[in-house]
Amino acid sequence: MKTEGREADGRWEPWAAAGSRVALGLVFAWFGAHELLQPHLWTGYVPFLRPSSGLATVAVLAHGAVLMVLSVSLVFGVAPRLAAGIAAVLMVEIVVSLAIPGLNDIVARDLGVLGLAVAVMSHRHQRLVLTR
Repeated sequence: MKTEGREADGRWEPWAAAGSRVALGLVFAWFGAHELLQPHLWTGYVPFLRPSSGLATVAVLAHGAVLMVLSVSLVFGVAPRLAAGIAAVLMVEIVVSLAIPGLNDIVARDLGVLGLAVAVMSHRHQRLVLTR
């Protein structure tokens, strides 16, 4: 009996991975679009640059573009494990830079997104992918 339960649970794992992947992609699309549409709201998060500098704006726009590429890759299943790996690296950088002054709710949220990226990266068998 216990074996049957495990097999039934295993059937949902690829779908859970796909749902997680799409959710992560939608989160990245939300923030990427926001960075591209209103970069001035994000320049304060660029380390080592004044928020009013043109270079900070360029950095935010480049980051927003990367997030949008990753979101498309995740949602449509184009090299999803690679995209999730890149997403995890980006999230580590964000979490570290935000945590230096101290822990807060934004750091906690981004730690959750980092965990989701690592989980998506670790799943080999997913549904609704174009390439693995």
